[in-house]
Amino acid sequence: MNLAPRPRAVLFDYGGVFTGPTFSAVDVLAQDLGTSSEVLFRVFLGSYEADTDHPWHQLERGEIDLATAHREIDQLCNDAGLKVDLPSLLIAMASTAGIREDMVALTREVRAAGVLTALVTNNLAEFRSHWRRSLPLDELFDVVIDSSEVGIRKPNPAIFNLTLERLGIEDPAAALFLDDFHGNIKAARSVGLHGILVEPDPAPAMAEVRRLVLGS
Repeated sequence: MNLAPRPRAVLFDYGGVFTGPTFSAVDVLAQDLGTSSEVLFRVFLGSYEADTDHPWHQLERGEIDLATAHREIDQLCNDAGLKVDLPSLLIAMASTAGIREDMVALTREVRAAGVLTALVTNNLAEFRSHWRRSLPLDELFDVVIDSSEVGIRKPNPAIFNLTLERLGIEDPAAALFLDDFHGNIKAARSVGLHGILVEPDPAPAMAEVRRLVLGS
């Protein structure tokens, strides 16, 4: 029987993995507006199954600033008949994003086992100083990939190839990737990574990492 090799690297998303569900505030606002979460999400954030020219996607790639994205998203919301206060929504999203200390502990276990680690996040340049302070990055990760710095965002497979290159990993099958969005997991699997979906309860995903990396 052929056994899968022990992973050499684990790649982690930030929001929804090290924090609680990132976009739960969108669900609350959608209910207040009398629309579906799917409709509000698509208008406000674009499709998270693709990498497009939606202003939120451009913002995460560092192509436009937050003020420009704000104006363009406001117009999209107005065109859809939705009154969305973007600054208030961003604050609400941030307020649900407390750090999961159990995921931090898992990352330390992975590194202690001699496995490389990377953080791969879709993020905004304007939020960079805030989220970088939320984790001891130098202690937890060998590589940090911020979409707004590198100009590539998930689910573009190029962001995974870049991460593996910086880690010095030639075989994608030797790496795991944790994310809370199906589209990002699908993209990671398309280049050969072992994708692990993190649900609102992260315990099953964490158990799979321990099984594959630590044999426990």
